[in-house]
Amino acid sequence: MTNGVKALAAAALTLNALVWGVSWWPFRVLQEHGLHPLWATALIYVFALLCLLALKPRAGRGFLQYPMLWWLLLASGLTNVGFNWAVTVGDVVRVVLLFYLMPAWAVLLAWPLLGERPSSASLLRLALALTGVVIVLKTPGSSWPLPESLADWLALMGGFCFALTNVLLRRLNQTPGEARMLAMFGGGAVMATLVAVLGLGLGVVTPLPAPGLVWAGLALFISLAFLVGNLALQYGAARLSASATSLIMLSEVLFASVSSVLLGAGELSARTLLGGGLILLASLLSLVSFGNSKNPSTGSQPA
Repeated sequence: MTNGVKALAAAALTLNALVWGVSWWPFRVLQEHGLHPLWATALIYVFALLCLLALKPRAGRGFLQYPMLWWLLLASGLTNVGFNWAVTVGDVVRVVLLFYLMPAWAVLLAWPLLGERPSSASLLRLALALTGVVIVLKTPGSSWPLPESLADWLALMGGFCFALTNVLLRRLNQTPGEARMLAMFGGGAVMATLVAVLGLGLGVVTPLPAPGLVWAGLALFISLAFLVGNLALQYGAARLSASATSLIMLSEVLFASVSSVLLGAGELSARTLLGGGLILLASLLSLVSFGNSKNPSTGSQPA
């Protein structure tokens, strides 16, 4: 593979990270126009699902042949529910850091689902990441380092489901690619809709607004951006090592942090920087170990 192809693949992955890193902003704009992030997520993934079925009409047949893909649908869908809702209502920097606790969750999930017993090094990385989380969560006004808002809980839930998605992708790596994509796009559509309906009944989610040109146009734009980002991810991940792909994907944290601080949706306190640094260090150490492994895993991010 030429250096030019590798550079293009890296640029594609960076584009994907940029799309996800700044996705918090259009979700907030949509909420200002009355469209809750759960309804927005559902609409976006219904559009993506229809595009996939138009291009790969046999994807549904492959999906039905592998019942475990239903678990991928559930995990991927809840990943998007947690992340998209959290970055809309919470401090974006804090949310993204809590979400990227994913490598720590992966250590715990890979043992029962993949039979990978955690090594002493992986347990050390787990302890490092959890220490970072304690620092991020321990605010001056709280007695204990516990999630203090809906956004905190959503970010932690989303990160856990993100790790579960990655582990399931590794376990299901022999299934057809279009079937896995259908599970992930379908998960975003189905789970966001179900949680939105449940939240509507509980009074925590607003009803769908009346049709409007502004919010409908922005939702369509986000859908297209996510499709482009996903295609860029597929292109880049197929041409670079899994460790390189995961490392570039971490630039999403940078894009989200810088954009949110500049636009007043995030705060970089000393506590957040210290705790976030430990979380990201654990992720980087995981990538170093991951790159040296003889059996590299398949990486993913919210579909």
